[in-house]
Amino acid sequence: MTAHSQLFSRGMIAVLIAQFLSALADNALLFAAIALLKSQSAPDWQIPMLQEFFLIAFILLAPFVGPFADGFAKGRVMLAANCIKLLGATAMFLQVPPLLAYGLVGAGAAAYSPAKYGILSELVAPDKLVKANGMIEGSTIVAILLGAVLGGKLADVSTNIALVSVCICYLFAAIANTFIPKLPVARPDTKLQPSKLINEFLAALKILSFNQDARFSLIGSSIFWGAGSTLRLLLVAWVPVALNINDMSMPANLSGTVAIGIAVGAGLAANLVSIKNINHVLPAGLLIGIFIMLFAYTSSFIIAVILLVLVGAAGGFYVVPLNALLQERGHETVGAGNAVAVQNFFENFCMLTMVGFYVVMQKNNVPVVSITFIFGGLVLFCIGLLSFIRLRQKKH
Repeated sequence: MTAHSQLFSRGMIAVLIAQFLSALADNALLFAAIALLKSQSAPDWQIPMLQEFFLIAFILLAPFVGPFADGFAKGRVMLAANCIKLLGATAMFLQVPPLLAYGLVGAGAAAYSPAKYGILSELVAPDKLVKANGMIEGSTIVAILLGAVLGGKLADVSTNIALVSVCICYLFAAIANTFIPKLPVARPDTKLQPSKLINEFLAALKILSFNQDARFSLIGSSIFWGAGSTLRLLLVAWVPVALNINDMSMPANLSGTVAIGIAVGAGLAANLVSIKNINHVLPAGLLIGIFIMLFAYTSSFIIAVILLVLVGAAGGFYVVPLNALLQERGHETVGAGNAVAVQNFFENFCMLTMVGFYVVMQKNNVPVVSITFIFGGLVLFCIGLLSFIRLRQKKH
């Protein structure tokens, strides 16, 4: 029996361990970096700017990371990416400005993403690919939960302890990468010529943007991830005002409840929605905005938890079928790899825009409760407009 036919081969186990540790460190590092900025008495608007620096790397590198992952052995690409993340976290520990250090971690994450997903088809047989994806997503969700909680708790004890712990996680993730067999290079003839890669990326972007279903999926999923990214940062400012709690653990824990909801919603979507009835996700999308607006004005911890779980559940139910739709349309047109690259560009651009909107409101001293309500209204409006256009197109 070959390694390719086994689900639990040495290579697959190494990928799962590396992904878990790397995602755990990613999520812990955000809260450690926020705590570091607070300890340095940095202006409040610098906290959301952390995410901006992280996302800029994804956007600038979008045309290149896919071909880079295909042009070398993916296990080695993942190793290099985790080493870049380790370098960024170490730089933060050594007092390099947190925004710059976190941007370096973003560059590592951008390189890591296509290699992480692309290697699965090289490690397992096609009939086990869905299960392999499920295992990766499951380990990532657990890592997000644990990373957020541990990052918040360690940052409350000491930012240095939190940063050292993150560095150790990245180091062990890199070590796990070395246990991935050196697989054949997917496209050994890949030429990493910037102008050629940019033109290919723009061509794929144009094709998918003019495909009705692909465009719907790209915009819809981008709104969701933009909302999730901004909500995570909003929690850091909202918790002290609404719940009168001033530690890092509480916003981290509340962030984890959203992830639990996403897992529940994703499971429901897998059983209830198919590409044929994809429009059934639209009401769930609208509920995301409504739940955030209700959440803005609560002062009860229990109600806050319930509403955040509902935000996550509505989001998971909404976004998972959209991803499946894009994968199918991408496979039919520009190829799955190019579709993922374009999706990453759209999603990170939307995150950058929404977090930027939050930065502007915060710099103008808009109260955080009002910002949260306005933000929920923006999500509701965007998904409502998308739903109206989608349903109108289907009638014609």
